[in-house]
Amino acid sequence: MSNSLRQYKIKKLLEELEKKKGRGTELISLYIPSGRQVGDIMNVLREEYSTASNIKDRTTRHHVLDALTVVMQRLKLFRKIPENGLIIFAGYIAGDAPGKERMEVHVLEPPERLRTYLYRCNSRFHVEILKDMLSTEEVYGLIVIERGEAAIGVLRGPIVEVVKVLTSGIPGKHRSGGQSARRFDRIIEQLAHEFYKRIGEYANRIFLKIPNLKGIIIGGPGPSKEEFFEKDYLHYELKKKILGIVDIGYGGEIGIYELAKRGSKLIQSTEYYRERKIMQDFLYHVSRDTGLALYGFLEVITALKQGLLKTLLVSEDLRKKIFKVKCMNCNINFRYISEYKPEKCVKCGSENIDIIEENKLIDWLIENAVNNNVEVEVISSKTEEGQELLRSFSGVAGILRYKIASLNIDENIWIE
Repeated sequence: MSNSLRQYKIKKLLEELEKKKGRGTELISLYIPSGRQVGDIMNVLREEYSTASNIKDRTTRHHVLDALTVVMQRLKLFRKIPENGLIIFAGYIAGDAPGKERMEVHVLEPPERLRTYLYRCNSRFHVEILKDMLSTEEVYGLIVIERGEAAIGVLRGPIVEVVKVLTSGIPGKHRSGGQSARRFDRIIEQLAHEFYKRIGEYANRIFLKIPNLKGIIIGGPGPSKEEFFEKDYLHYELKKKILGIVDIGYGGEIGIYELAKRGSKLIQSTEYYRERKIMQDFLYHVSRDTGLALYGFLEVITALKQGLLKTLLVSEDLRKKIFKVKCMNCNINFRYISEYKPEKCVKCGSENIDIIEENKLIDWLIENAVNNNVEVEVISSKTEEGQELLRSFSGVAGILRYKIASLNIDENIWIE
Protein backbone atom coordinates (compact mmCIF):
# COMPACT_ATOMS: atom_id res chain seq x y z
CA MET A 1 0.00 0.00 0.00
CA SER A 2 1.40 3.40 -0.98
CA ASN A 3 2.01 6.04 1.68
CA SER A 4 -0.54 8.37 0.07
CA LEU A 5 -3.26 5.68 0.17
CA ARG A 6 -2.41 4.82 3.79
CA GLN A 7 -2.68 8.50 4.74
CA TYR A 8 -6.01 8.83 2.91
CA LYS A 9 -7.47 5.78 4.66
CA ILE A 10 -6.40 7.03 8.08
CA LYS A 11 -7.90 10.47 7.35
CA LYS A 12 -11.15 8.84 6.27
CA LEU A 13 -11.22 6.65 9.40
CA LEU A 14 -10.58 9.71 11.58
CA GLU A 15 -13.51 11.55 10.03
CA GLU A 16 -15.75 8.57 10.77
CA LEU A 17 -14.49 8.04 14.33
CA GLU A 18 -15.04 11.70 15.24
CA LYS A 19 -18.73 11.34 14.43
CA LYS A 20 -19.27 8.21 16.54
CA LYS A 21 -20.74 8.39 20.04
CA GLY A 22 -21.36 5.84 22.75
CA ARG A 23 -24.48 5.45 24.87
CA GLY A 24 -22.34 6.20 27.93
CA THR A 25 -18.66 6.17 28.88
CA GLU A 26 -18.03 2.90 27.07
CA LEU A 27 -15.88 3.61 24.01
CA ILE A 28 -12.26 2.47 24.48
CA SER A 29 -9.24 4.26 22.98
CA LEU A 30 -5.91 2.52 23.49
CA TYR A 31 -2.55 3.92 22.30
CA ILE A 32 0.47 1.63 22.83
CA PRO A 33 4.02 2.85 22.02
CA SER A 34 6.62 0.51 20.57
CA GLY A 35 8.73 -1.20 23.21
CA ARG A 36 5.87 -1.92 25.59
CA GLN A 37 5.41 -5.62 26.27
CA VAL A 38 2.15 -7.17 25.09
CA GLY A 39 1.94 -9.12 28.36
CA ASP A 40 2.20 -5.92 30.43
CA ILE A 41 -0.61 -4.27 28.45
CA MET A 42 -2.76 -7.40 28.85
CA ASN A 43 -2.29 -7.20 32.64
CA VAL A 44 -3.41 -3.56 32.62
CA LEU A 45 -6.50 -4.48 30.58
CA ARG A 46 -7.36 -7.33 32.94
CA GLU A 47 -7.24 -4.86 35.84
CA GLU A 48 -9.52 -2.52 33.89
CA TYR A 49 -11.86 -5.47 33.27
CA SER A 50 -11.97 -6.20 36.99
CA THR A 51 -12.72 -2.55 37.76
CA ALA A 52 -15.41 -2.35 35.05
CA SER A 53 -17.17 -5.36 36.59
CA ASN A 54 -18.30 -3.01 39.38
CA ILE A 55 -20.10 -0.54 37.08
CA LYS A 56 -23.65 -0.19 38.42
CA ASP A 57 -25.52 0.36 35.15
CA ARG A 58 -26.05 -3.10 33.69
CA THR A 59 -25.97 -2.05 30.01
CA THR A 60 -22.89 0.14 30.41
CA ARG A 61 -21.12 -2.62 32.35
CA HIS A 62 -21.96 -5.17 29.64
CA HIS A 63 -20.76 -2.85 26.86
CA VAL A 64 -17.47 -1.94 28.58
CA LEU A 65 -16.67 -5.58 29.43
CA ASP A 66 -17.43 -6.63 25.84
CA ALA A 67 -15.22 -3.85 24.45
CA LEU A 68 -12.34 -4.81 26.76
CA THR A 69 -12.71 -8.45 25.71
CA VAL A 70 -12.54 -7.48 22.03
CA VAL A 71 -9.44 -5.30 22.64
CA MET A 72 -7.67 -8.16 24.46
CA GLN A 73 -8.60 -10.60 21.68
CA ARG A 74 -7.09 -8.29 19.06
CA LEU A 75 -4.00 -7.66 21.16
CA LYS A 76 -3.36 -11.41 21.44
CA LEU A 77 -2.80 -11.48 17.67
CA PHE A 78 0.44 -9.49 18.14
CA ARG A 79 3.63 -11.13 19.41
CA LYS A 80 5.10 -7.66 19.90
CA ILE A 81 3.99 -4.08 19.40
CA PRO A 82 4.80 -2.83 15.84
CA GLU A 83 7.67 -0.40 15.28
CA ASN A 84 5.43 2.70 15.17
CA GLY A 85 3.20 1.47 17.99
CA LEU A 86 -0.41 0.28 17.95
CA ILE A 87 -3.79 1.99 18.25
CA ILE A 88 -7.07 0.22 19.05
CA PHE A 89 -10.54 1.78 19.11
CA ALA A 90 -13.41 -0.43 20.29
CA GLY A 91 -16.91 -0.10 21.69
CA TYR A 92 -20.65 -0.08 21.09
CA ILE A 93 -21.70 2.82 18.83
CA ALA A 94 -25.04 4.39 19.75
CA GLY A 95 -27.87 3.60 17.32
CA ASP A 96 -31.15 5.32 16.48
CA ALA A 97 -32.80 3.92 19.60
CA PRO A 98 -31.82 2.08 22.81
CA GLY A 99 -30.88 -1.51 22.06
CA LYS A 100 -29.69 -0.63 18.52
CA GLU A 101 -26.03 -0.19 19.52
CA ARG A 102 -23.42 -2.05 17.44
CA MET A 103 -19.90 -3.13 18.32
CA GLU A 104 -17.05 -1.67 16.25
CA VAL A 105 -13.32 -2.28 16.53
CA HIS A 106 -10.52 -0.56 14.58
CA VAL A 107 -6.88 -1.64 14.85
CA LEU A 108 -4.15 0.36 13.12
CA GLU A 109 -0.45 1.13 13.15
CA PRO A 110 0.09 4.91 13.36
CA PRO A 111 1.80 6.73 10.45
CA GLU A 112 4.73 7.75 12.67
CA ARG A 113 6.31 6.58 15.90
CA LEU A 114 3.91 6.76 18.84
CA ARG A 115 5.50 8.07 22.04
CA THR A 116 2.53 8.27 24.39
CA TYR A 117 0.66 5.49 26.18
CA LEU A 118 -3.03 6.23 26.61
CA TYR A 119 -6.05 4.27 27.82
CA ARG A 120 -9.40 6.05 27.87
CA CYS A 121 -12.97 4.84 28.29
CA ASN A 122 -15.34 7.62 27.30
CA SER A 123 -18.51 8.47 25.35
CA ARG A 124 -16.31 9.27 22.32
CA PHE A 125 -13.10 7.98 20.79
CA HIS A 126 -9.95 9.97 21.62
CA VAL A 127 -8.41 10.64 18.20
CA GLU A 128 -6.40 13.78 19.07
CA ILE A 129 -2.98 12.05 19.13
CA LEU A 130 -3.58 10.40 15.77
CA LYS A 131 -4.96 13.64 14.33
CA ASP A 132 -1.83 15.53 15.42
CA MET A 133 0.32 12.94 13.65
CA LEU A 134 -1.48 13.51 10.37
CA SER A 135 -1.26 17.28 10.68
CA THR A 136 2.50 17.11 11.36
CA GLU A 137 4.09 17.29 7.92
CA GLU A 138 7.77 17.27 7.06
CA VAL A 139 9.02 20.86 6.86
CA TYR A 140 12.11 22.11 5.02
CA GLY A 141 13.61 25.60 4.94
CA LEU A 142 14.54 27.21 1.62
CA ILE A 143 16.94 30.16 1.25
CA VAL A 144 17.67 31.78 -2.12
CA ILE A 145 20.52 34.32 -2.19
CA GLU A 146 22.12 36.64 -4.72
CA ARG A 147 23.84 39.98 -4.16
CA GLY A 148 20.80 42.10 -5.00
CA GLU A 149 17.98 40.00 -3.56
CA ALA A 150 17.18 37.11 -1.24
CA ALA A 151 14.10 35.08 -0.37
CA ILE A 152 13.22 32.72 2.47
CA GLY A 153 10.61 30.01 2.02
CA VAL A 154 9.18 26.91 3.63
CA LEU A 155 8.33 23.56 2.02
CA ARG A 156 5.57 22.08 4.20
CA GLY A 157 4.40 18.70 2.93
CA PRO A 158 3.40 19.38 -0.69
CA ILE A 159 3.09 23.17 -0.22
CA VAL A 160 5.78 25.76 -1.02
CA GLU A 161 5.35 29.07 0.82
CA VAL A 162 7.43 32.22 0.28
CA VAL A 163 7.76 33.79 3.74
CA LYS A 164 10.11 36.76 3.20
CA VAL A 165 11.74 38.59 0.28
CA LEU A 166 14.64 40.99 0.97
CA THR A 167 16.52 43.43 -1.24
CA SER A 168 20.10 44.47 -0.53
CA GLY A 169 20.54 47.89 -2.16
CA ILE A 170 24.13 46.90 -3.00
CA PRO A 171 25.32 48.89 -6.06
CA GLY A 172 26.86 47.23 -9.11
CA LYS A 173 30.61 46.78 -9.72
CA HIS A 174 32.85 49.89 -9.79
CA ARG A 175 34.64 50.30 -13.13
CA SER A 176 37.45 52.74 -12.26
CA GLY A 177 40.80 51.63 -10.85
CA GLY A 178 43.21 52.76 -8.13
CA GLN A 179 42.55 53.39 -4.43
CA SER A 180 39.00 54.50 -5.19
CA ALA A 181 38.15 51.08 -6.62
CA ARG A 182 39.72 49.22 -3.67
CA ARG A 183 37.85 51.43 -1.19
CA PHE A 184 34.62 50.91 -3.14
CA ASP A 185 35.19 47.13 -3.12
CA ARG A 186 35.60 47.20 0.67
CA ILE A 187 32.33 49.11 0.98
CA ILE A 188 30.61 46.58 -1.27
CA GLU A 189 31.93 43.69 0.84
CA GLN A 190 30.75 45.41 4.01
CA LEU A 191 27.30 45.95 2.51
CA ALA A 192 27.19 42.29 1.43
CA HIS A 193 28.16 41.23 4.96
CA GLU A 194 25.36 43.34 6.42
CA PHE A 195 22.93 41.87 3.88
CA TYR A 196 23.93 38.28 4.68
CA LYS A 197 23.63 39.10 8.38
CA ARG A 198 20.10 40.40 7.81
CA ILE A 199 19.18 37.26 5.85
CA GLY A 200 20.51 35.11 8.68
CA GLU A 201 18.50 37.04 11.28
CA TYR A 202 15.28 36.57 9.35
CA ALA A 203 16.05 32.89 8.68
CA ASN A 204 16.77 32.29 12.36
CA ARG A 205 13.55 34.03 13.36
CA ILE A 206 11.49 31.97 10.89
CA PHE A 207 13.10 28.53 11.10
CA LEU A 208 13.81 28.28 14.85
CA LYS A 209 10.05 28.53 15.46
CA ILE A 210 9.43 25.36 13.41
CA PRO A 211 9.75 22.36 15.77
CA ASN A 212 9.68 19.70 13.03
CA LEU A 213 12.13 21.35 10.63
CA LYS A 214 13.89 18.49 8.84
CA GLY A 215 16.51 20.43 6.92
CA ILE A 216 17.49 23.57 4.99
CA ILE A 217 18.52 23.99 1.36
CA ILE A 218 20.42 27.05 0.14
CA GLY A 219 20.36 28.07 -3.51
CA GLY A 220 21.07 30.91 -5.90
CA PRO A 221 22.38 31.77 -9.36
CA GLY A 222 25.81 33.04 -8.28
CA PRO A 223 28.57 32.70 -5.63
CA SER A 224 26.60 34.53 -2.89
CA LYS A 225 25.07 31.27 -1.64
CA GLU A 226 28.54 29.82 -0.91
CA GLU A 227 29.66 33.06 0.78
CA PHE A 228 26.59 32.94 3.01
CA PHE A 229 27.06 29.25 3.82
CA GLU A 230 30.75 29.51 4.72
CA LYS A 231 30.24 32.16 7.43
CA ASP A 232 28.23 31.91 10.65
CA TYR A 233 25.17 33.89 9.60
CA LEU A 234 22.78 31.10 10.63
CA HIS A 235 22.16 29.88 14.18
CA TYR A 236 24.40 26.87 14.90
CA GLU A 237 21.36 24.56 15.31
CA LEU A 238 20.10 25.56 11.86
CA LYS A 239 23.53 25.27 10.26
CA LYS A 240 23.62 21.60 11.29
CA LYS A 241 20.41 21.08 9.28
CA ILE A 242 21.76 22.36 5.95
CA LEU A 243 21.30 19.55 3.43
CA GLY A 244 23.11 21.12 0.53
CA ILE A 245 23.71 24.06 -1.83
CA VAL A 246 21.98 24.10 -5.20
CA ASP A 247 22.66 26.15 -8.35
CA ILE A 248 19.48 27.68 -9.74
CA GLY A 249 18.78 30.16 -12.52
CA TYR A 250 16.60 32.64 -10.66
CA GLY A 251 16.69 34.60 -7.44
CA GLY A 252 13.93 36.04 -5.28
CA GLU A 253 10.44 34.58 -5.05
CA ILE A 254 10.68 32.66 -8.35
CA GLY A 255 13.94 31.17 -7.10
CA ILE A 256 12.17 29.64 -4.06
CA TYR A 257 9.90 27.55 -6.32
CA GLU A 258 12.83 26.57 -8.54
CA LEU A 259 14.87 25.60 -5.48
CA ALA A 260 12.04 23.36 -4.20
CA LYS A 261 12.12 21.52 -7.53
CA ARG A 262 15.89 21.44 -8.07
CA GLY A 263 16.55 20.45 -4.48
CA SER A 264 14.05 17.59 -4.54
CA LYS A 265 16.80 14.96 -4.69
CA LEU A 266 17.97 16.15 -1.28
CA ILE A 267 14.48 15.66 0.18
CA GLN A 268 13.18 12.58 -1.59
CA SER A 269 11.16 11.47 1.44
CA THR A 270 8.73 14.39 1.19
CA GLU A 271 5.23 14.21 -0.25
CA TYR A 272 6.19 17.15 -2.50
CA TYR A 273 8.88 15.07 -4.19
CA ARG A 274 6.76 11.90 -4.32
CA GLU A 275 3.73 13.58 -5.88
CA ARG A 276 5.84 15.43 -8.46
CA LYS A 277 7.64 12.19 -9.41
CA ILE A 278 4.39 10.22 -9.76
CA MET A 279 2.70 12.91 -11.86
CA GLN A 280 5.81 13.48 -13.97
CA ASP A 281 5.87 9.76 -14.83
CA PHE A 282 2.24 9.95 -15.94
CA LEU A 283 2.75 13.19 -17.93
CA TYR A 284 5.80 11.65 -19.61
CA HIS A 285 3.57 8.89 -21.02
CA VAL A 286 0.99 11.49 -22.10
CA SER A 287 3.49 13.77 -23.85
CA ARG A 288 5.43 10.95 -25.52
CA ASP A 289 2.23 9.16 -26.52
CA THR A 290 3.58 5.84 -25.25
CA GLY A 291 0.10 4.32 -25.14
CA LEU A 292 0.40 3.65 -21.40
CA ALA A 293 -1.28 6.81 -20.06
CA LEU A 294 -5.01 6.68 -19.50
CA TYR A 295 -7.51 9.35 -18.40
CA GLY A 296 -11.26 9.89 -18.38
CA PHE A 297 -13.74 8.21 -16.02
CA LEU A 298 -15.00 5.65 -18.53
CA GLU A 299 -11.53 4.72 -19.76
CA VAL A 300 -10.03 4.33 -16.27
CA ILE A 301 -12.99 2.36 -14.90
CA THR A 302 -13.04 0.07 -17.94
CA ALA A 303 -9.28 -0.61 -17.67
CA LEU A 304 -9.71 -1.21 -13.94
CA LYS A 305 -12.47 -3.77 -14.47
CA GLN A 306 -10.52 -5.55 -17.21
CA GLY A 307 -7.36 -5.87 -15.11
CA LEU A 308 -5.32 -3.63 -17.43
CA LEU A 309 -4.47 -0.88 -14.95
CA LYS A 310 -1.09 -0.83 -13.23
CA THR A 311 -1.40 2.46 -11.29
CA LEU A 312 -4.46 4.52 -10.38
CA LEU A 313 -3.96 8.26 -9.81
CA VAL A 314 -6.86 9.94 -8.05
CA SER A 315 -7.19 13.45 -6.64
CA GLU A 316 -8.10 13.69 -2.97
CA ASP A 317 -10.45 16.53 -3.97
CA LEU A 318 -12.51 14.39 -6.36
CA ARG A 319 -16.10 15.29 -5.41
CA LYS A 320 -18.17 13.13 -7.74
CA LYS A 321 -20.24 10.16 -6.61
CA ILE A 322 -21.05 6.90 -8.39
CA PHE A 323 -24.55 5.47 -8.25
CA LYS A 324 -25.76 2.01 -9.19
CA VAL A 325 -29.26 2.49 -10.58
CA LYS A 326 -32.04 0.14 -11.72
CA CYS A 327 -34.78 1.38 -14.03
CA MET A 328 -38.11 -0.18 -13.05
CA ASN A 329 -39.58 0.71 -16.47
CA CYS A 330 -37.08 -0.76 -18.96
CA ASN A 331 -35.46 -3.11 -16.40
CA ILE A 332 -31.82 -2.10 -17.00
CA ASN A 333 -29.00 -1.49 -14.50
CA PHE A 334 -26.51 1.32 -15.07
CA ARG A 335 -23.78 3.26 -13.26
CA TYR A 336 -24.19 7.02 -13.02
CA ILE A 337 -21.31 9.39 -12.16
CA SER A 338 -22.26 12.83 -10.91
CA GLU A 339 -22.25 15.07 -7.83
CA TYR A 340 -26.03 14.67 -7.70
CA LYS A 341 -28.48 11.76 -7.64
CA PRO A 342 -29.95 10.75 -11.01
CA GLU A 343 -33.61 11.68 -11.49
CA LYS A 344 -34.48 9.51 -14.47
CA CYS A 345 -33.33 6.55 -16.55
CA VAL A 346 -30.58 7.40 -19.02
CA LYS A 347 -32.06 5.01 -21.61
CA CYS A 348 -35.84 5.47 -21.54
CA GLY A 349 -36.18 8.69 -19.54
CA SER A 350 -38.48 7.15 -16.94
CA GLU A 351 -38.43 8.66 -13.45
CA ASN A 352 -39.34 5.26 -11.99
CA ILE A 353 -35.80 4.36 -10.92
CA ASP A 354 -34.30 2.70 -7.85
CA ILE A 355 -30.86 3.74 -6.52
CA ILE A 356 -29.28 0.48 -5.35
CA GLU A 357 -25.89 1.87 -4.27
CA GLU A 358 -24.39 5.29 -3.64
CA ASN A 359 -20.65 5.79 -3.03
CA LYS A 360 -18.05 8.50 -3.23
CA LEU A 361 -16.29 7.91 -6.55
CA ILE A 362 -12.85 8.16 -4.93
CA ASP A 363 -13.70 5.41 -2.41
CA TRP A 364 -15.29 3.21 -5.08
CA LEU A 365 -12.23 3.53 -7.32
CA ILE A 366 -9.81 2.82 -4.48
CA GLU A 367 -11.75 -0.24 -3.28
CA ASN A 368 -11.91 -1.73 -6.78
CA ALA A 369 -8.24 -0.92 -7.41
CA VAL A 370 -7.07 -2.58 -4.18
CA ASN A 371 -9.22 -5.65 -4.93
CA ASN A 372 -7.55 -5.91 -8.35
CA ASN A 373 -3.98 -5.45 -7.03
CA VAL A 374 -3.63 -2.02 -8.64
CA GLU A 375 -1.22 0.50 -7.11
CA VAL A 376 -3.12 3.53 -5.80
CA GLU A 377 -1.71 7.03 -5.43
CA VAL A 378 -3.94 9.65 -3.80
CA ILE A 379 -2.69 13.03 -5.06
CA SER A 380 -3.28 16.27 -3.16
CA SER A 381 -4.36 19.37 -5.09
CA LYS A 382 -1.87 21.57 -3.22
CA THR A 383 0.92 21.14 -5.76
CA GLU A 384 1.08 22.37 -9.35
CA GLU A 385 1.00 18.78 -10.58
CA GLY A 386 -1.93 17.91 -8.33
CA GLN A 387 -3.87 20.89 -9.66
CA GLU A 388 -3.18 19.71 -13.20
CA LEU A 389 -4.59 16.24 -12.41
CA LEU A 390 -7.77 17.84 -11.07
CA ARG A 391 -8.12 20.54 -13.72
CA SER A 392 -6.94 18.82 -16.92
CA PHE A 393 -7.81 15.18 -16.19
CA SER A 394 -10.94 15.57 -13.98
CA GLY A 395 -9.07 14.13 -10.98
CA VAL A 396 -8.70 10.57 -12.31
CA ALA A 397 -5.95 9.02 -14.43
CA GLY A 398 -3.97 5.84 -14.72
CA ILE A 399 -0.96 4.03 -16.14
CA LEU A 400 -1.56 0.75 -17.98
CA ARG A 401 0.33 -2.48 -17.39
CA TYR A 402 1.06 -2.73 -21.11
CA LYS A 403 0.09 -1.00 -24.34
CA ILE A 404 -3.24 -2.07 -25.82
CA ALA A 405 -4.91 -1.49 -29.19
CA SER A 406 -8.26 -0.26 -27.81
CA LEU A 407 -10.64 -0.44 -24.86
CA ASN A 408 -14.13 -1.89 -24.94
CA ILE A 409 -15.88 0.91 -23.09
CA ASP A 410 -18.67 -0.15 -20.73
CA GLU A 411 -21.81 1.42 -22.23
CA ASN A 412 -23.73 1.11 -18.97
CA ILE A 413 -21.71 3.88 -17.29
CA TRP A 414 -23.02 7.41 -17.69
CA ILE A 415 -21.37 10.66 -16.72
CA GLU A 416 -23.10 13.94 -16.05
